[in-house]
Amino acid sequence: MTPQELVKDIGELVSMPGVAVRINEMVDDAQYSATDIGKVISQDPGLTARLLKIANSPMYGFSSQIDTVSRAVTVLGTKQIRDLVLATSAIQAFDGIPNELITMDNFWQHSIACGLAARELMGKQRAAQGESIFVAGLLHDIGELVIFNKLPDQARQALEMVVDEMEETPLQLAEQQVLGFDHAQVGAELVKQWQLPQSLFECVAFHHQPSMAVDFKFEAAIVHIANSLAVMVELDTIDVFEGEVPPLDPQAWEITGLDQEIVGPVIEVVKERLAEACALFSH
Repeated sequence: MTPQELVKDIGELVSMPGVAVRINEMVDDAQYSATDIGKVISQDPGLTARLLKIANSPMYGFSSQIDTVSRAVTVLGTKQIRDLVLATSAIQAFDGIPNELITMDNFWQHSIACGLAARELMGKQRAAQGESIFVAGLLHDIGELVIFNKLPDQARQALEMVVDEMEETPLQLAEQQVLGFDHAQVGAELVKQWQLPQSLFECVAFHHQPSMAVDFKFEAAIVHIANSLAVMVELDTIDVFEGEVPPLDPQAWEITGLDQEIVGPVIEVVKERLAEACALFSH
């Protein structure tokens, strides 16, 4: 089986809500205004409530209450709103998917920590792309959920290789050995099927090998570093060489222009914001 075959009929299992698909299309089409986008979002009460909750959270820190979707679109901008719609919709889409291998709380906590770390790293270099990179961090491991659900026995075999103290094989390499592909490839195929932006595709596809990205090498390298920092948050360490921390590609530091001195400060920010962010995005 290939990653393409694995996600080919994924619509029967999980699909991006129609509103999210429509917003994704509208943002890239100049004929639609912020008002048009707000009207489409307003057709989904649940999505509307989630967006307003996020827009009014300390994550953004606006001085006045944002009480309508149209106001949120105006204040945040259409691209940030699109990214938040994709983030909340992806979490909702996978909400009911059964798997016996991990808890969804742990999965999303790591994913949100990665998104927060990516956003913080991006803010140190290119502040304008904060939300897009948050979504890239949030979705970087989305392929794991597909594998866990559709190929549970093989997924369990790969996870056993990861925790084997004699081998300690990184997950993506264990998946390659067992399946012939890894969760990054599966996640990238899902992103492609959902017709999400190319930057998201490359960040998901190359979050373990950022130097292989083509058009969005910088963003992929940010997510690569953020993934390791998210694990460090879970392990409560600031040692990038801790055994369980995914090894960092030295080229990622070169690509981003960042250095290891930012590790401690970024981890502190993620720790401060993680519980609140999980409450915002996970429910």
